[in-house]
Amino acid sequence: MSAMTAVAVEPFGLRWDGDSFEAGVLALGKELQRVPVDEVLAKANRVSKRKGAAGTGAFGPMSPKPVDWYCFDAGDNATREWYPQGLTCASDAGTGTGGSVFVVSWYHTPSSGAERGIRLSFLDTGSLRYRHVLLVTARADGNIVPINIHAGGVAWYEGLLYVADTTRGLRVFDLEHIYEIDGDDENTIGKKGGVHNAFGYRYVMPQTGAWISTGTARFSFAAIDRSTSPDTLISGEYVDTPGEFGRVARWPLTSAGSLRKGADGTAAALDAYRLPAARIQGALSYNGTWYLSQGAGSTKNGTLVVVGDTVKKRPYPVGPEDLTCVRDKKTVWSVSEFAGRRVVYGVPL
Repeated sequence: MSAMTAVAVEPFGLRWDGDSFEAGVLALGKELQRVPVDEVLAKANRVSKRKGAAGTGAFGPMSPKPVDWYCFDAGDNATREWYPQGLTCASDAGTGTGGSVFVVSWYHTPSSGAERGIRLSFLDTGSLRYRHVLLVTARADGNIVPINIHAGGVAWYEGLLYVADTTRGLRVFDLEHIYEIDGDDENTIGKKGGVHNAFGYRYVMPQTGAWISTGTARFSFAAIDRSTSPDTLISGEYVDTPGEFGRVARWPLTSAGSLRKGADGTAAALDAYRLPAARIQGALSYNGTWYLSQGAGSTKNGTLVVVGDTVKKRPYPVGPEDLTCVRDKKTVWSVSEFAGRRVVYGVPL
């Protein structure tokens, strides 16, 4: 296995689009109450378990075991209609919001009926409670519709959340725009008779912007590197074609949380690299070292590939996905995706 090698940054070009979302977000704000993320956490309605039994199935013969982990409730662990993919945390954000908070992205794959889009789980490890928030598109008439994409990685920086959209780039959501739904119909979404429903979710987050891909790159995962100057956002490609490896890139961030863009509204990647292995599900750089999660299917242990001066392979749980870093504890975290084995877990850097 070779180390990562530099490649052209041009395929990772991004163009800002914010104007097309403003009218919808403004209309929704006139009809629904806006709430802070602290309130979402305070009213979390699902119970997580620290170092629960569900984690042991994901870890398999892994040695050493994770230093800490959190399990979803029985329903979220077992469902085959929702799959967790992305993971980020308050350490990425740098805001201190909510203390030890993780955010997990999920995508919907219905066994029957219509798709219900994508959602985020806000997990407070202090209270061991979490709540799902549905991500939506808000229309200019105040209506809302689901966002039916894969929703790979998620990255949290300052007050913004970036969700990887495989072929289009990065979708942007602002934590200042979380709204409380005034209806409770679990089977419908949208506004009818002056009341909004969102498949039974209490809270929704409308998309506030997008970074649209101008090149050939794919956007499968996302992370934050706070050890660079300036801080950078990471995204890269999952590739499962024999003999082919994906790429990963980093973009400089502004103090307000956005990508740095030029006068033409485009953001150029700071650097880009060829990944040293296939089936990379998540990538994180920290203090000059790269950490890559590599999947191996639903029954075999994955691998944590660590690329510094040398390339090292460490045993990793089954079904590893996106990566995030809890810096004060010097741990790298991931989430496993497969039913019955879903866990948010951390290992030493």
